[in-house]
Amino acid sequence: MTHLNRRLMLAGAAATIPGLALGQAAKPQLGTPLSVITSPARDFGPNAPPPGSPDPDIIRTDPSFGGLLIGQETIRRVSTGYHFLEGPAWSSVGLYAIFSDVKNDTLYRYLWETGQVSVMRRPSFSTNGNSFDFQGRQLSTQDYFRRVVRWELDGSMSIVADSYDGKPLNSPNDLCPHRDGSVWFTDPQFGGNLAEGHPDDGDGPTNPGGLRDPRIGHSGVGLIGGMHQVLPANVYRVDPGGRVDLVLPFEQGLGPNGLCFSPDYSKLYIIRAGRIHVGDVSGGKLSNVREFTDCMVDGIRCGADGMRADRAGNIWASASGPLGYCGVTVWNPAGKLMGRIRLPEGCANVCFGGPKRDHLFMTATQSLYLLRLNIQGAAPG
Repeated sequence: MTHLNRRLMLAGAAATIPGLALGQAAKPQLGTPLSVITSPARDFGPNAPPPGSPDPDIIRTDPSFGGLLIGQETIRRVSTGYHFLEGPAWSSVGLYAIFSDVKNDTLYRYLWETGQVSVMRRPSFSTNGNSFDFQGRQLSTQDYFRRVVRWELDGSMSIVADSYDGKPLNSPNDLCPHRDGSVWFTDPQFGGNLAEGHPDDGDGPTNPGGLRDPRIGHSGVGLIGGMHQVLPANVYRVDPGGRVDLVLPFEQGLGPNGLCFSPDYSKLYIIRAGRIHVGDVSGGKLSNVREFTDCMVDGIRCGADGMRADRAGNIWASASGPLGYCGVTVWNPAGKLMGRIRLPEGCANVCFGGPKRDHLFMTATQSLYLLRLNIQGAAPG
């Protein structure tokens, strides 16, 4: 009988395993986490397995971005099935977020305690942008009525602005309150169509030939008279007394969209034609407007729509573009790209929320997404 030496047996076994014959350890089998660009793509459904940490769709392009993140936190889709989401805003008193489904004429509310989404106002008259001022009152733009409104604490509604220089506004899109009590807003023409608001009555710039009849199928018929777009797409400021002032005239090819203030309210950031510009704020006026970033990433335009600033002065901007680049881009105060959040849909706007205001709400085309951060939003709503 041949007695086998234990060492020889182990050596023979190792010879049959690739890599062990030369005394090397077996390499672990590493997987690739699913992301928005893998095939199959990542599943954001409620029963989907977590993607692992760090989240593969949170891209760090600068080491400083890591300080704004929590490693084990991942992007969550908390609600879906909408038409076109916009205007997220956070009520710190009510502990809820609101957001607009512009094309479905509905304003929704997300309750923090339960994660439940419910209809808040329908019809919303094509409410688009939303915010809360320093008194906790809701501010909204209504595309259908082409105006800015405020919901008072007693439940009544006030018109903040519906005209300038005696002429009707186009369709106020986004707004932000200043700590001096003023409200700043952009007035592009996006809401002057059937899907998002109120086309011109008869022949007009947003209704060539008068082919679209705004009276058909809308409960607001008769509440406003005939409207025609007569003003350029400007940026305005409404002072606490209600006076509307022009702060940034329209420039050809630079239609305004989203806007937000820096944490100290000395700067106003404005999205113009998908790029972010910034100007200096002093005495209720805007000066020295210049480009902050062209929103180009890897040679691809990640056009911005809405944005918010965090307490460090970084700008979190929504991003359109092809899959892999749509979602959110994050820029430091010098205009350098810090990181990106990839979503499977184009994103229109963002806001900070949660009891500590350390969660980023992202309104993408059909879905609402949420990500917890290691930084807080600067603005109250």
